[in-house]
Amino acid sequence: MLQLLHFAVLWFYLLLPSLLCDNLLCYYSPILEEKIEFIVTECPPDELCFKADGRYGNYSILSARGCMAKDDCSQVHDISLRGIVFTMSYSCCDSRYCNSCPGVTANSLYITVTLMTAAVMTGSW
Repeated sequence: MLQLLHFAVLWFYLLLPSLLCDNLLCYYSPILEEKIEFIVTECPPDELCFKADGRYGNYSILSARGCMAKDDCSQVHDISLRGIVFTMSYSCCDSRYCNSCPGVTANSLYITVTLMTAAVMTGSW
């Protein structure tokens, strides 16, 4: 019974700010060459989810995801990384987890995270 109480308190603590603030939830990953798993972040009230694509010539090399101010959406600029200049383009969206990569849905990820959290919580307490 104590395990169930700890689990309920944890979920209440983690979900209450999202429920009260109604802020946008997005995936986050820094600018990287490799494809990695994303973490979930909560955007400030005046920001949207973004997906960035870094190109070198005709090749898509870099990617990033996160939150961005509305005024900065749809911008394109050059960045220098390891002595190479890449052209970064940003696109924004305004629904939960809308900056996910193809093949990963928010619902399947949410179910997986929920089940893993439940397994860890019940197994370790």
